[in-house]
Amino acid sequence: MSVAPHLYPFEGKRLDVGGVGYHYLDQGSGDPVLMIHGNPTWSFYYRNLINTLSDRYRTIAPDHIGCGFSDKPADSQYDYTLSRRVADLDTLISHLNLKNNITLVLHDWGGMIGMAWASQNPERIKRIVLLNTAAFHLPTSKPFPWALWVCRNTWIGTGLVRGANAFASIAARVGVKRKPMPKDVKAGYLSPYDSWDNRIATLRFVQDIPLKPGDRGFDLISAVAESLPRFADLPILICWGMQDFVFDQYFLAEWERIWPKAQVHRFEDCGHYILEDASEEVLSLINTFLSENPL
Repeated sequence: MSVAPHLYPFEGKRLDVGGVGYHYLDQGSGDPVLMIHGNPTWSFYYRNLINTLSDRYRTIAPDHIGCGFSDKPADSQYDYTLSRRVADLDTLISHLNLKNNITLVLHDWGGMIGMAWASQNPERIKRIVLLNTAAFHLPTSKPFPWALWVCRNTWIGTGLVRGANAFASIAARVGVKRKPMPKDVKAGYLSPYDSWDNRIATLRFVQDIPLKPGDRGFDLISAVAESLPRFADLPILICWGMQDFVFDQYFLAEWERIWPKAQVHRFEDCGHYILEDASEEVLSLINTFLSENPL
């Protein structure tokens, strides 16, 4: 795996979690800003935000197991489930001794993983930034996207995701709307997922989406959703690409219902990868948000 050094100039660290290598970035000093990525991205997604904030904050961005520079174990070595993701995050936070004053930055699956941990440790969370994500079940008004259904439920989806890297490569194309993703940036996103074995997490994340009672993780997501109102009075910033075909206006409306005091910025011409599509605007908004809501 290789990534252009000018895009990702960081020296990462590794933590053993149950015999598996968990890679993370830990840059700068000050109050911690914990950035949790989703699927099929990795800490690369937060590279520009880290560069923007690390002169004043301690910026931390893990790679979930199976993603980025973390190990990519087989199913026999690792349980690719939401509950295990939350446990890994808890291990990292304990290892880094992050006691309080934590700011969460959450994207895609990062919303569920981060808020699941937050629901168990609410007193340690002081600010939240949301970027096209969720921490609740699929809104009733939102149909489950057919492309995700194919990946989640069919052997064809398995072949496309693990054999052709279709999920990551298509996401890099349709996740931006203003202009195509530069080749070196796209290569950075795809670099960790260069073989059948190394694409296991990409598929397992999709397969782990719980849609009905009895699905693995359904009860955990229900509990997380019930906990969300307790965070409503925190400083919360939401930056949303409105052309995201998964996390669309229905998800944003649910966040606004749960957290009506949140500062919301819609980007009508942007997609899922909002930190790529509207990088300068979103970085500025996050920077200002943190400055105007000191701890």
